[in-house]
Formats: sequence, C-alpha cells, structure tokens
Amino acid sequence: MNPIDELRAAKPAHLDDGGRVDELTRATELARAMSGPRQAPARRRVVRPAWGLGLAGAAAAVTAAVVVVSGNGPVPANPSRAPGGTGVVASAEPSASGTRTRAPRVALPARQVLLAAAENAARQDEGSGDYWHSESVSRNLYTVKDGGYLVVDRNRLEGWTPGATGGEQWSRSKSLGARPATEQDRKAWERAGSPSAFEAVIPGKGGGKEKYGAIPLSTSPRPARTERSSLVDGDKVFWLGRNVTMKDLRELPSDPAKLKKWLMASYEGHGTEGDSQEMSGDVWLFTVSMGLIMDMPVTPEVRGAAFRMLAELDEAKVTADVTDAEGRSGTAVSVQEPTHGGGIDEKRLVFDESTGRALARENVVVKAGTFQAGLEPGTVWTSEVLIGSGWTDAGPKGS
Repeated sequence: MNPIDELRAAKPAHLDDGGRVDELTRATELARAMSGPRQAPARRRVVRPAWGLGLAGAAAAVTAAVVVVSGNGPVPANPSRAPGGTGVVASAEPSASGTRTRAPRVALPARQVLLAAAENAARQDEGSGDYWHSESVSRNLYTVKDGGYLVVDRNRLEGWTPGATGGEQWSRSKSLGARPATEQDRKAWERAGSPSAFEAVIPGKGGGKEKYGAIPLSTSPRPARTERSSLVDGDKVFWLGRNVTMKDLRELPSDPAKLKKWLMASYEGHGTEGDSQEMSGDVWLFTVSMGLIMDMPVTPEVRGAAFRMLAELDEAKVTADVTDAEGRSGTAVSVQEPTHGGGIDEKRLVFDESTGRALARENVVVKAGTFQAGLEPGTVWTSEVLIGSGWTDAGPKGS
C-alpha cells in the first residue's frame, strides 16, 4: 500500500480543532501517527486514535506521504548493535550529516534468521511502569525548489501511552533541522548561497511532473512541542488491524499460528488504511506485524511469536549487514509492495539478531514510482529509527 493511503486516515477526529500548524510539523506528526492507532474515515465507523498528536488537517497527509524520506548518517568504522539487557534499546544521538543509503544485496535464509531472532526476543526482560514510552528519529529527504539539490530533515519523536484505562497519552516532537543530503548536494547548497531556509517541492501524480506544493524547511532546530489527549473511548491505545486496548495487547497469543489468525481476522483484501488499493495477505500481515514488533508493549513471548510468524511468509526476504540511520548494524526482513505510478517499494524492518529488538523501519526504492521520482533503486526513502522503548513510571517533564 502506498504511503498516501496509509496516511490519509491518520488524523483523529477529536483533534480537529482548526488550529494552525506549520506544514513541517504536520509532516512530522503524521509520520509518527503511521505507527500508532489512528482515526479512520467516517464511512468505516472505526475510531483510530493517534498518540495525542496535534494533527491539523487531512490535507497534511498528502504532504507527509511523499516527503518522509530517509537520509542516513555516516556509517562508523565499527557500528555497534543495540545491547541486550532489560527494557530499553540503547540511545544514540542523531547523525551529524545525512547520506542516502543503498540497500545491501546479501540475502540470508529468512526462516533460519527469523527463528533465531524469535528465540532471543522471547528471552528479553519486560520491565514495568505506568507508561509505555518510545523515542524515535525520522529522516526526510526533500528536493529543494530553487536549486534541485536534496536535503535531509530530521525529527525526534516521543510518545507516552498509559498502561491504565481512562488516562492521557502524550506526544513530543522536535525538528532537528535540515541539511544537504550528500557532499554533492552540499556543494549545490553552497552555490545557492548556503540558505538557512528553503522550500521543498513534493512530487505528485503524472510521474512527478505535477506538484502538490512546497514545504518550508530550515537548517535550524525548532523547540520541542508536547501535547496530550485522552484515550479514545477511554481505553484505545494502538491500531493493530483494528483499534486495540492495552488489555488486548497484553493478552495476544504467543503461539504464532494463533497470533496470525488473530491479526488476519481484520484483513479485508486491501491496505492497512482505506480500500483504494489491493494488498496481499502476506504484505498486510508484514505491515501490521512490523508495528507490533517495533511500537507496541506486547510481551516478549508475543514479540518472539511475531518473528516466528514472519518466518513462514513466502514473500519475506532477509538481508544481512544493514546499517540504520543511527549507524547501528543489524539485519532486515522485508517484503515488496507496488506503489503509485508503477513503482515498487521494499518495506523492511531492521532488527538486532542477537536480541530480537527492532532498530528501524524503512522503505527502499526497488523501482521509482510517483513519490520516489528521481531516486535510484536501493535508496532508503523512508526511515524511522527506534532510539529506545520500554515501560517507565515517569511521564514527560512538566506533565
């Protein structure tokens, strides 16, 4: 399913207060909302809450869908894996510069690798606390309107989801600023006078010849923005094929066959948002499972079951020696998906084999379509890196 359709339904109705929000913030928040529960179109009569994000309008989904593109930082000489231990993936600071990453081409036996990851994931300590907290960094690749060079815009995103019903969920977003994507782009930026602010064009339909408009970007970081909202219906916390409560997540079956049956009960033959484009069952299951593994407070046993379930997918491919945008080395499991304009994307989950912990989710260009116009095959054009996740008793400061 194309990101356009995935994001159209991302804005919760209860947050439509008519407030003015700049386009960059909209794009950032919608990108994060993809991984959380969200509001579906009214015709589907399904409430899909997002993590209290102040989303200003459905039109922003069009903008976000085509600009959430990764620019990865430089790879260190000895990239480290996220360590084992309890609760939280090790923190890492955003990279100092952005460079587009090419997907490795070393394929491994998917079943063998995923079953090993499943064993390690199921052995992790779970931890406890009042909130499920996660922190991630998204990277967005833009083409500058005046100059045609590429810039990487980075955003740090946090969420706090209460374990108890009737509570409030919190979100915090912070723009880390934009910078040229590669050395070649940096030279072009300097020739343009090294502007601190510029506009990015967004490719539209018709092979990228039409434009949806422009988004203002800046090289300067912006202050963090923290928001909160009540849980929808008092207990809905995530979207997993349908709206789910914390109780639903905690009671998911740890048997992979039963977990697959539970998830596939929500599959209707189309993508995870809307019904405008068909999606195979394997790709749908992979998409939903990627969110389960990376975002949600399920038990270690259920996370292990999700890896075992992916090991049985005929379409799944495993690739070794993948470096995420924070410079951490891992392994990726992926499936391919058609996109608008005749394109093909590779949706992939990067994880640490030794711990079974998720590191990042990415979209890799296999064949450029409408929204990847001008990007070479192998380019990671969407990236969200998981900096850390786990249970905590501490809410956001100032809450």
